[in-house]
Amino acid sequence: MKSFIILMLVVLTLMLIFIQREREAKEMARNSATQVIKLSAPKKRGDISLEEAILKRRSKREFKTAPLSKEQISQLLWAAQGITDPAGFLRASPSAGALYPLEIYIVYSEGVYYYRPNGHILERISTDDVRLALCEAALGQEFIASAPLDIIITAVYERTTGKYGDRGIRYVHMEAGHCAQNIHLQAVALGLGSVPIGAFSDKDVSRVLTLPAECKPLYIIPVGYPQ
Repeated sequence: MKSFIILMLVVLTLMLIFIQREREAKEMARNSATQVIKLSAPKKRGDISLEEAILKRRSKREFKTAPLSKEQISQLLWAAQGITDPAGFLRASPSAGALYPLEIYIVYSEGVYYYRPNGHILERISTDDVRLALCEAALGQEFIASAPLDIIITAVYERTTGKYGDRGIRYVHMEAGHCAQNIHLQAVALGLGSVPIGAFSDKDVSRVLTLPAECKPLYIIPVGYPQ
């Protein structure tokens, strides 16, 4: 019986890896003509402790105009959804059933980009600076426009509800919280500030980012050097 359980766990793990690989392959094929930016490898050891990052975390709404470096953006995205296990599957934030419904987008002066954890890369969606439009979609919260970087957490609910039914909606929301907290703590560790935003028009944010129909926005997180 024990051997059977172990075998089933191995089979399940392999199936999950296969599904993830197939999903990534389809995305790669669909976006083959899109400009891709290979992000730098994330640091695995920071300058401050986790305890200090928790202590110093505060919501910041006033930012300097200084842009973030590609290395900082890389680190923030890795903390959000980066792959953290040698097998190349499990990610930085926990996910019910390892189904990973979250999709991460960023908006900054160089355009709109989609983060793909597999390969740790950015895919360009648009070269337009849409921070002002994103601000307007979020009830005019001006710090969304003034922040040098906005991270948008979105979700494809069906990945989780397909297995867990309506209960999966709760799991997706929990996962978005896990992901957001990783971003906030990583921001502190980088000497940056951030703030979680949930007040916005789903329809307008989806339009600004040209999100796929199945992808629903959950969080906007402006990030920058605090004033």
